[in-house]
Amino acid sequence: MEIRRAEPGDVDGAIALHDAHAPYLVLTAAGMRRSLAERVPGRGTFAALEAGEVVGWASTALIAGSEPPDGQLRVLVRPDHRGRGIGAKLLAATHEELRSAGATTARVFADPATVQWATRWGYQQTRQVHYAGIDPRKAPDIPGVPSGVRLVPLNEVDPRSLYEADLVAQRTKPGDAKITTRPYDDWLDGVWKSPAMVLDLSMAAVYRDQVVGFTLGNGDHTKIWSQMTATLPEFRGRGLAKLVKCAALHRAADAGVQAAYTANYDGNTPMIAVNEWLGYHRVATHAVLICPL
Repeated sequence: MEIRRAEPGDVDGAIALHDAHAPYLVLTAAGMRRSLAERVPGRGTFAALEAGEVVGWASTALIAGSEPPDGQLRVLVRPDHRGRGIGAKLLAATHEELRSAGATTARVFADPATVQWATRWGYQQTRQVHYAGIDPRKAPDIPGVPSGVRLVPLNEVDPRSLYEADLVAQRTKPGDAKITTRPYDDWLDGVWKSPAMVLDLSMAAVYRDQVVGFTLGNGDHTKIWSQMTATLPEFRGRGLAKLVKCAALHRAADAGVQAAYTANYDGNTPMIAVNEWLGYHRVATHAVLICPL
């Protein structure tokens, strides 16, 4: 068994591992390769290999805009290789990566069966997150567009306008990390220019040239992940989240996307109701675990 920093040649094996055991995470080869190529504080990727085959994978990142810095990570071990200490070694590597970048806590979404195991490292559960999926071709008809509002694909939106809306969304979204601010250049590189983003399949509701609601997706033209859906506080209650998310699903269906996924924290009743109206069905539930570093 070899556990080391991941290399570009590991990417295909990592994608196969995730697609087989956690397809709702929607990882892309392009996104993985960029992550491996860049040197960003707190970002680390680790592979566990058996006879040259990827049987475990872990990744870390700082939560952009968090203050003090919070870290997040993922660890996945192939089921037939669990119980051999692989997960523990991968977790230790991710913790060291995050500590070296100044992270004060680590957050992970984990299978509920692993909660007891994770307590050995000081993890405590704070809530649950639910994953849901849909075939975009089964989305309902797009609701009526309110007067004065335009539906615009994000690749036709001024990125600065989306950035300003996303700043508000990040500060007001449910979650455990304290999001303060994120410099525009960092956001532009990490969000707008990310190879994992599908801006042409993401939508904005625009009112008087201002983005007042949006849904932001990543993935590819096979499957996509709804990373963020938000409405500015003063425009809530008008159905804009339902509108942009439904319109995005229709664009995805037209582009040939066969599966779309999303996730919501327990208690995010408004967005869960939107997803249920759209026809999403729950595919997995994870425990949200946090530990001090």
